[in-house]
Amino acid sequence: MKSYWMHIDDVPNPIELRDAPMPVAGPTQALVKVHAAGLNRGEFIKGHGLHGSQGAKAIGMEAAGEIVAVGDKVNSMSSFKVGDRVMARCGASFSEYALMNVQEMMAVPDSLSWEQAASIPITFLVTYDLLVQQGKLKSNDWLLINGVSSGVGVASLQMGKVLGAKVIGTSGSQTKLNQLKPLGLDLGICSRSADFYATVMSTTEGKGVQLVVNTVGGSVFEESFKCLSFQGRLGTVGYVDGVLHAPLDIEALHAKRLTLFGVSNKMRSPDQRAEPVQGFIKDILPAFAEGKIHACIDSVFEFKDLEGAKARMESNSHVGKIVLKVIS
Repeated sequence: MKSYWMHIDDVPNPIELRDAPMPVAGPTQALVKVHAAGLNRGEFIKGHGLHGSQGAKAIGMEAAGEIVAVGDKVNSMSSFKVGDRVMARCGASFSEYALMNVQEMMAVPDSLSWEQAASIPITFLVTYDLLVQQGKLKSNDWLLINGVSSGVGVASLQMGKVLGAKVIGTSGSQTKLNQLKPLGLDLGICSRSADFYATVMSTTEGKGVQLVVNTVGGSVFEESFKCLSFQGRLGTVGYVDGVLHAPLDIEALHAKRLTLFGVSNKMRSPDQRAEPVQGFIKDILPAFAEGKIHACIDSVFEFKDLEGAKARMESNSHVGKIVLKVIS
């Protein structure tokens, strides 16, 4: 089968398409014919999605496809069977076939295309962690999303509205903010700088926001922190700006009883990674079938053009997810 690999060390052409052996499903895995796979910025960043200092690894982190074989324990653990349409976070998804762990697999709603389904697992499970599990977002809360036009940003906007929140989003592009208005964005702040505090505080009548989703990194951390209300929470999910350090007002952290948290699977066990899946299936997945949340796709690239898809992501011109069509 064909599979994309990426060199971890510095080489002139880090991504290559290889002939790789067909994977074999372990006891709790399904072998899936991949129809589409979503791109995630972190998987191309050394030290973020890529670990180690040399060699190469098969890349891709989420996919949607059709089950073609299951391990011997899958039937006793779930109702999944050969022929089912499924989606999940999974390694080596930029391949014609990939392995999915049954604990993380989700049935694809009938109303969703392969490309829409492939854009859900990572982004929306991360968002569920950010907003529900750790963020404890409630109806009528104010939610501030830095980098609202990113995949996680758009997912946070939609999930926030389903949960009844009022949403403020920042982006360096007014065009992108205009595109997000129909999804329920209450206020878009067009800025590439950390200068949104005054607008946020004015909008929230001086109270601040209950939750911040920081998809940008350290360059907006201090400003976002200032925007928090009493007992507010700030979740960091990425650092695309490359800024890994920022000042912290410990007095405000203490007096306002603030909570800071990170969202990452890097150090979690397989069981820990699978833990939010059932909650997501129960609480959020029906909103896709009902049309309350849309898998927002920026563009779809053919399997042969992963380099083009990566370039689109790195151009920062996209709104929503970029998807690789693997098998039609």
